[in-house]
Amino acid sequence: MSKQYKLVSCTINGKQVEKMVDVRASLTDMLRDDYRLTSVKKGCEVGECGACNVIIDGECFNSCIYLAVWAQGKEILTLEGLAGSDGEISDIQQAFIDEAAVQCGFCSPGFIMSAMEILEAKREFSDDEIRKLMSGHLCRCTGYENIFRAVKKTMLRRLGKEKEADAV
Repeated sequence: MSKQYKLVSCTINGKQVEKMVDVRASLTDMLRDDYRLTSVKKGCEVGECGACNVIIDGECFNSCIYLAVWAQGKEILTLEGLAGSDGEISDIQQAFIDEAAVQCGFCSPGFIMSAMEILEAKREFSDDEIRKLMSGHLCRCTGYENIFRAVKKTMLRRLGKEKEADAV
């Protein structure tokens, strides 16, 4: 059986790109293999662990179960796309460092991309809502509380609630 290919044009981390991809390839494979975006991790490859999460048109998806051809015309954001113009890290990445929410680091990019979806909503979520929105991840190293604190503090700070953030 011969492989079928399709031309995919999309925006990745603000850059317009175009690539011929195997119609059976996952978005994870395209991002890692064709664009060397290694923050997109291959974990379970069945949409269970969240290590491959990316933002597509403002919504977080498991890229391992999202076909690369579905990216046609879409805007995709990976962890690499969060870097500032001088390579500085984002506020949520700094919060993960400050709260010791990173241990081995394998799952961190996916967690951070899920957090970005929460933060971009520009509204305050309850603790239960944050936990539910962040629940699509598996981490073998942390107790999740440090990750929760990093997300909540960043959300509150972005909403101008410094005192509340400091109290978390």
